[in-house]
Amino acid sequence: MRLSRLRFVSVAVVPLVFLAACSSAKTEVKANPLDVVTVGGNAKAPSLALKTKPLSVKATTTKVVTAGTGAKLARTNAITFNYVLVNGKDGKQIESSFGKQAAGMDLSSASLLPGLSKGLTGQKLGSRLLVAIPPADAFGAQGNAQAGFGPKDTVLFLIDLVSASTPLTSAKGAAVPPKAGLPTATVVGGKPAVILVPKTAAPTKLVVQPLIKGAGPVVKAGQNIKVAYTGVLWKDGKKFDASADHGSAFDTQIGAGKVITGWDKGLVGQTVGSRILLVVPPAEGYGVKGSPPLIGAKGTLVFAVDILAII
Repeated sequence: MRLSRLRFVSVAVVPLVFLAACSSAKTEVKANPLDVVTVGGNAKAPSLALKTKPLSVKATTTKVVTAGTGAKLARTNAITFNYVLVNGKDGKQIESSFGKQAAGMDLSSASLLPGLSKGLTGQKLGSRLLVAIPPADAFGAQGNAQAGFGPKDTVLFLIDLVSASTPLTSAKGAAVPPKAGLPTATVVGGKPAVILVPKTAAPTKLVVQPLIKGAGPVVKAGQNIKVAYTGVLWKDGKKFDASADHGSAFDTQIGAGKVITGWDKGLVGQTVGSRILLVVPPAEGYGVKGSPPLIGAKGTLVFAVDILAII
């Protein structure tokens, strides 16, 4: 089970496709379908307009509006970016991050729309891009009614690439001696942590115990973070969830009610690279009803959480 529903984030970019036809007179270049898109507004509030509607693409397509001079993005990067999101069917703007906190995502995340990673990988930091994603690389045949996209709608983005980093694969920093009487956690090679719970009564208040103190930036409320985690039950030490079981680390906004309260309270203020032991009582976990069938009523939870990146 995941601790929160997957967030909607999307973008995509693929190298331009040129059609060269040989003749005795000239070489033809196929027009980019994004040539019908104009960028207006201003730097703080850009907007998009379609000269013809609908905009429809069969493959993820990009157009470089302004070329950046930074490093090329790798699939292992976590990035921050600003965006305007538009429905290609009618040109309606769905949302924009400009004037707000920049968005973040991990290009290797399994929770991304398929078109995002394949499109942004290889683009340069500092670039402004137009990106069009067909349904097959976006929400599929079902569309996404909540986000305002039908099953045949092309997803259109204006994207400003702001920054990039390479997330850690596990906690890295100085070991911190834990207080006596707490669970212990051992992590080896990207596998779920082995957490041993003492045969004592569960704490009634949230316990936040750093096991490794990372040297990275401090996590602030509202930021998106990438973590690797394992969760077990205090009553019997049985594992109920681990990011390793899902094949990738977990991305979430923290300090904003997107995950259980114990995570919001326990991870805000920690540093990237840290490993945090959390003992979460029911009131700050899944409440008196729990989360059946894995977490029973009034279940106290134990987590080992590696903070890998702010994204």
